[in-house]
Amino acid sequence: MEKKIVFFDIDGTLLDFNKELPESTRAAVKTLKENGVYVAIATGRAPFMIEEIRKELDIDSYVCFNGQYVVFEDEIIYRNPLSKNKLHNLLEHTKEKQVPVVLMNEYGARTTVPYSKHIEDSLRSFKLKHPEFDAEYHHHNDIFQSLLYCSEQEEKEYIQEHTDLKFIRWHPICMDVVPFGGSKAIGINEFIKRAQFQLENVYAFGDGLNDIEMLQTVGTGIAMGNAEKELLKHADVVTTAVDEDGIYNGLLKVGLI
Repeated sequence: MEKKIVFFDIDGTLLDFNKELPESTRAAVKTLKENGVYVAIATGRAPFMIEEIRKELDIDSYVCFNGQYVVFEDEIIYRNPLSKNKLHNLLEHTKEKQVPVVLMNEYGARTTVPYSKHIEDSLRSFKLKHPEFDAEYHHHNDIFQSLLYCSEQEEKEYIQEHTDLKFIRWHPICMDVVPFGGSKAIGINEFIKRAQFQLENVYAFGDGLNDIEMLQTVGTGIAMGNAEKELLKHADVVTTAVDEDGIYNGLLKVGLI
């Protein structure tokens, strides 16, 4: 029997709207493992932001920063940091506009401004404090993803001017910024190449716009019932919402439990 793997997004997929892990999800993942199915995480979060849930579910393989940082069984197998020149150009632009940015790597995060209520409000949802201020952080560290704080009306200017970067909106006031072409799908492809899975045996659950390429790429893409409408168009299967036993029902639907 060929080995199978399931990649899970975190927010709105593994975790409910209160950032809690539903009991049915915990039980479903346990059963999945007992059935010999490999389990991994694919998230826009940084590695330092997923330690608690990895420990809770006993997962040692993950795709972070929307595909820019990939770990297979605790071994780093792929790194794709933002180009320092391209990041510098973006930060010069945001500096002119006095727009706050969060710079992130695998170890932590720093901000380009001493304080921003937008930053505090958005990161509170992840139970994170406002990061320390260090506008020079990117000069001495690889940055895999930035958080750019602007409205949907303002985003067009950045997208048009910085065509060598990719912008993914996940919050009314915030976008992820990753290398152009970067996606969870790229990270997953690096992962399955290293772990030697066949694409038709790869499953993925997601709910957000940053999951589109992932669901398009894997053998079976499963959208949560609470997913963005745009994502539903690219799903092979739609399950119930995260707070309606979505993971359990989805795994049942595709015959993995």
